[in-house]
Amino acid sequence: MKQKMRRDVSAFTRIELAVVLVVVLVLASMLLPPMHKVKAKAPRIECVNNLKEIGTAYRLWCGDVHGEKFPATESLDRWGWKDLLTNADQGVNCWSNYAIIADYLTPATAGNATPKLLICPADERQPATDFITNGMRYEWLPHGVKRIDYDSNAPPLPAGRTYFKDNSTLSYFVGVSVNDVQPEGILSGDRNLGPGPLPDADYGYSPKSGKGNDVAVPISGPVSWSLKMHSAGNTSGSGNILLGDGSVQQVSSAGFRTNWLIHAGPTTNWPAGHVPSSPSIRLVFP
Repeated sequence: MKQKMRRDVSAFTRIELAVVLVVVLVLASMLLPPMHKVKAKAPRIECVNNLKEIGTAYRLWCGDVHGEKFPATESLDRWGWKDLLTNADQGVNCWSNYAIIADYLTPATAGNATPKLLICPADERQPATDFITNGMRYEWLPHGVKRIDYDSNAPPLPAGRTYFKDNSTLSYFVGVSVNDVQPEGILSGDRNLGPGPLPDADYGYSPKSGKGNDVAVPISGPVSWSLKMHSAGNTSGSGNILLGDGSVQQVSSAGFRTNWLIHAGPTTNWPAGHVPSSPSIRLVFP
C-alpha cells in the first residue's frame, strides 16, 4: 500500500514576522517619497494648474476679437491696458490685467470665474471671493487716455466676501511685451522673483504694501526666486512661469536665468525716458 507523504506547515514565529515587517518598512522608506516632500509638491502642482488656467484664459481673450493681442498689448478702447503702459511705474495696476480676462477664468470644476486661481496656495496672501461684475469703470484722463479703476460705488458684499480689486489678492506678475510670435516670451509667473544672484528673504520685487512694482529685468540676469513660496527657504530657488504659448515651466533660479530669461526676447516699447541700458524684459509685479 502506497503511503501518502505528509508535510508539516507552520506559521511565522514572532521573530520571523518582526524581521519581515522591518524589511517591508525599509523598502517602503527607500521607494516612497517622504511625506513632507509630497506635501510640499501639492501647492506647486496646484499653482501650475492655476497658471495653466490663466494661460487658457489669455488665449480665449486674445482670440475673441482681439487679433491675438494680449491685454498688455491691446489699447484701452479695446479693453486692454496698453495705454497705461506708455507710462512707467504701473505696478499698482498689475491686478487690472487679470480683471480684464476675468470672464475667461473659469476652471473646469466650477460654473463661474473665480479669483482663487490668482493666488498661489504657497503664498501668504489670501484670494478674493468675487470678481467685480459691475464695479469696473473707465475714467477719462487728460490727452484722451482712459484708466481702469475700481468703482467705489459698487454694491458691498456680504460679510466674509471680498472683491478682487487690487494687488493684495494676487500672486502672479505680468510680462507686458509678449505677443503671438513669442512662444517663449514670459507672460506670467510667481511674484517672488527678485534681483541679484542671492535670494531675497521676502518676496523680491513684489512689495508687501501691495502697491506693486514695474521692473526692467536684464535678460542676462542676474535674478533669483526669493526664499518664499515654492522655494520654501531653499537658496537654489523654485518657481513657476507661464510662457506665451500657454505652457507652464517649473524652474530653479539658475534654470530660469539660463534656459528662459535669456530667450524671452527683450521688450522694445519702453516708456519715454525709461529705456534700460541693456536688453531687458518688462515685468509688472503685484
